[in-house]
Amino acid sequence: MRKDFERCYVTAHGSVAVLTMNHPEVMNAASVKMIHGMIAAIDYIEKPDSGFRAIVLTGEGRGFCSGANLSEVPEEGASSGGVGSALETSYHPFLRRLRDLKMPLVTAVNGAAAGVGMSIALMGDITLAARTAYFLQAFARIGLVPDGGSTWLLPRLVGLARAKELSMLAEKLPAETALSWGLINRVYDDAALIDEALALAKKLSEGPTQSLATIRRLYWESPHNSFEVQIDLERQSQQRAGKTEDFLEGVTAFLQKRPAKFKGK
Repeated sequence: MRKDFERCYVTAHGSVAVLTMNHPEVMNAASVKMIHGMIAAIDYIEKPDSGFRAIVLTGEGRGFCSGANLSEVPEEGASSGGVGSALETSYHPFLRRLRDLKMPLVTAVNGAAAGVGMSIALMGDITLAARTAYFLQAFARIGLVPDGGSTWLLPRLVGLARAKELSMLAEKLPAETALSWGLINRVYDDAALIDEALALAKKLSEGPTQSLATIRRLYWESPHNSFEVQIDLERQSQQRAGKTEDFLEGVTAFLQKRPAKFKGK
């Protein structure tokens, strides 16, 4: 089953939703139209009756996302007040939606992930890449500065020195190097990428959904918190997790020495 939105679409694979950016003519450059389409797609995926419990985010064709759609910047900037305004009104709400998802997110980087496309790729809880994929902080090439959360994400993922190198030199980072730097999780042959992403997302979708959503939130909040604040947040979260049906099922399955059958409740 496929459901189309503005410059993207969702396909259902059991409890896994695959959200595909769909503007291959420009290697899925992220226009405001596409961003709004993806927000609508996430609304659809997150409906309580959708049955989805994990998401794979990827791109149509030979690119993941080549950055902002520069050919549409003048048109969009005229009505929105420029590039900075578009970030505030469109791109940032989308990135926050990815951060606040109630289910795991796997990003499958099937080609170039440049500019804000690199930021989108790194929003995944687990980021997979095709062997020929690459990452590029392209902003300095056109006289802009990193956005999409790049200056927050990159130092935490690869350290300050490498983050500044990527942003100031604007050189391509091959997938294998990104893996060795700890920027991403796994690299696969191009033809195997989407199947591997689906298999991983399926495994996550069969897990304790509420627990996984809380794990996501704990890690997103941890950089802002002191140790004392964080362990108290863990205590509060554990209190809630301990009241779920999945916790009862997990303990029962452990005692009975069988695989747990989580329902996401």
